[in-house]
Amino acid sequence: MVASSDNSLISFRGDFIKSMIAHGFEVFAAAPDFEDDIFQKVIDYGATPVKFNLQRTGMNPFKDFKSVLELKHIIRQNNIDLVFPYTVKPVIYSSIAANFCNVPVISLITGLGFTFTGLTAKARALQTLNEFLYKLSIRKNKVIVFQNSDDCQLFIDRNIISKNHPVGFVSGSGVNLNLYKYRVNDNTTKKIRFLLVARLIKEKGIALYIDAATVLKKTYPEAEFHIIGHAGNSPSAMKEDLLNELHDQGIIVHHGPQNNVQDHLYKSDVFVLPTYYREGVPRSILEALSVGLPIITTNTPGCKETVIQNENGFLIEPQNLEALINAMEYFLINPSKIKDMGINSRKYAEEKFDVNIINSNLINIINSVLK
Repeated sequence: MVASSDNSLISFRGDFIKSMIAHGFEVFAAAPDFEDDIFQKVIDYGATPVKFNLQRTGMNPFKDFKSVLELKHIIRQNNIDLVFPYTVKPVIYSSIAANFCNVPVISLITGLGFTFTGLTAKARALQTLNEFLYKLSIRKNKVIVFQNSDDCQLFIDRNIISKNHPVGFVSGSGVNLNLYKYRVNDNTTKKIRFLLVARLIKEKGIALYIDAATVLKKTYPEAEFHIIGHAGNSPSAMKEDLLNELHDQGIIVHHGPQNNVQDHLYKSDVFVLPTYYREGVPRSILEALSVGLPIITTNTPGCKETVIQNENGFLIEPQNLEALINAMEYFLINPSKIKDMGINSRKYAEEKFDVNIINSNLINIINSVLK
């Protein structure tokens, strides 16, 4: 298994690693820049952590080629029978390395991200480059697994893969329903707590959420608009000074990055993610579904799979401030609907997004390739 960050092996694929080991696989988990505690957790799972160098952002061809060579060495040194990469760079570089070694690959496309938004000249340039690299790397892959049908169709339309290429589908990374337990929400007051959890970049809809909070706060002063996340060094990151200023003004409650997001979910009433980023299926929404929160998100690939309109929340068009305000105001006017829609969210998580269902589907795909 090849990841772009060590933490994702635990937070997104930990249950999958344990499930594969339980099914008799020997698992090597490769990632750059392992923290000591995560390195040990992978060992505790029963897998073998493997370090390799990866330039997560940017395109330095020399560093990228070095990553391919390292992965090729790892595959050969450990007699790997199957390579399972996820996220953009691991998929591309691991596939190239595995092709050199004549080792089969099942690649997982977890969303297309900033480069496939097409909103800026830089995004369009990176999209062209990524399309070329995908075509170069994944056409020999045994199966390409997508998290939504829109991404698969885009790959076919752009001639990245043929319409006859073997593909599979899973509903995101799944969520452990035993860890994210449902809690009953009986809030019928006007002190509704909205929560957004995301990387704090504009493509995730942070600015839109703040604009909606600014408008709604005037009419519903008791309402709270919480934000959790880290901006990072993205050029579209929200300025920390601005977030702190809005916090001081009482418009938002800015928590910054948090290790106890689950606790914040339990204290919240409605989850909001007005993203126009090219998502796979956002893990943050899956966790919110599981604990029983109504969802407000965009009618875009990956997100639209998480909401049944008017049943467990609302889908709005991306970058539509009026639609976002109306959807949020609905719960301020009808707080009793929060409980009903929250129950539907939990049911939907149990039916479609249980991590055991996701992992079982992936293991079936793996077994079909190895046979």
